Amino acid sequence: MLYNRVDVAMRELVADFSCLQADDLVERLARAAAAVAGTAYAGFVRVDPLRREALPVHLHGPPGDPLRIGRWLAESGVLKELALSAGTLRLAQDAAVGEPGFLATLVPVVAREHTFVWVAGRGFGDADEHLLGRFATAAGRALEAASGLEAAVRMLRGIRAFRPA
Repeated sequence: MLYNRVDVAMRELVADFSCLQADDLVERLARAAAAVAGTAYAGFVRVDPLRREALPVHLHGPPGDPLRIGRWLAESGVLKELALSAGTLRLAQDAAVGEPGFLATLVPVVAREHTFVWVAGRGFGDADEHLLGRFATAAGRALEAASGLEAAVRMLRGIRAFRPA
């Protein structure tokens, strides 16, 4: 009877901790970043540990990408700038030359390589930079918490696997 209660308790913990899906969290964070910045576009970029390459992790935007932000990210050189950046990057909006307006700030995540949250699609000022910086801190905490829950699930599954029968 004792082992049945342990099994039930462990299953409940695993189920509760597994509710948070990492991909869903990243999408929700990107959508919230866009809302906070008052634009339709936001996403995340991860920079490798040697800071040679930046790769888009997620892009949130309207269907069909009317401003072609995905293409702009790939072709503009902004990813190279983020790879070399140690903090916030703000690029002015200039529709005449295809610059959509861009703001990115470092997400303080201890357990991962450099990650930036970005917003695009309009001109951004100092207040936007401050607000996105605060959002980045919250996003970093959420990503770390999700990582901790994933690690807890792995540990709990290990306990269940090696529990005496």
